[in-house]
Amino acid sequence: MSEHRFEHCPTLNTVVMVEETLRNLDESLVTVAQLKRLLPRKVNHNKLKIILRYLEESNKILVSIDGITWIFNSNSKLRRALTTGLEL
Repeated sequence: MSEHRFEHCPTLNTVVMVEETLRNLDESLVTVAQLKRLLPRKVNHNKLKIILRYLEESNKILVSIDGITWIFNSNSKLRRALTTGLEL
């Protein structure tokens, strides 16, 4: 792998900051511009796009044309019910 690929990657602190901001939102839907204003520190737009792609691929957020919404649920009982429940 070439080293320059990781040259502009966001730090773990930045990823966690964006994740916590999205998780703790009062609104159910937020645009990228709104998210940038809500973040405690400024984040480079390209790094924010990388973070959002990562969070979407890990099924924590859903990115649509209308905006971004937090979808991850850490409730273990809910996960068990979804995996062992009956499909209708």
